[in-house]
Amino acid sequence: MGFKHKITRTDVDFAFRKTVNITPDFLKKHGVKGLILDVDNTLTTHDHPVPAKGIREWLENMKNNGIKLIIVSNNCAERVKPFAEPLGLDFVSDSGKPLKRGYKAAMEKMGLTPSETAAVGDQLFTDVWGANFAGVKMLYVEPMELEPKSKRFIRFKRVLEKPFLPKKFADDTKEKL
Repeated sequence: MGFKHKITRTDVDFAFRKTVNITPDFLKKHGVKGLILDVDNTLTTHDHPVPAKGIREWLENMKNNGIKLIIVSNNCAERVKPFAEPLGLDFVSDSGKPLKRGYKAAMEKMGLTPSETAAVGDQLFTDVWGANFAGVKMLYVEPMELEPKSKRFIRFKRVLEKPFLPKKFADDTKEKL
């Protein structure tokens, strides 16, 4: 990433078009043993109670390959718990992203260090900043959909994010990830 990303703390380590395109081999190649996962627009659409198509299988594949998983969300427990529990995932709700406290709590629960951890998320001002402040690798994913009109603040932030979003995506390459 360029200078503007360094000074604004909007640099990402890797960008993917879809969460399900991140592979265990890719993570192992980069020393990642655990993922901190965002929910809305990363694992499912906003306020949807079940994972998006392919996410359940992707999570199982990660677990089967020894990748530790935990959800870190700014949503309240009433939103996160019914989503996380059927998937067998631990979670940190009301995390305060982009503050690093939720990331630190997640790493503590997984028993991992920042160098062994990556965050997966779709928002610059929460997920990317949070990962950078916590010192973990950031795997940016494109949002699954445009937020509904009821999420005006998030839609406004999307406009502000635009100049800083990644232009290169790891899953656009022919190389096996």
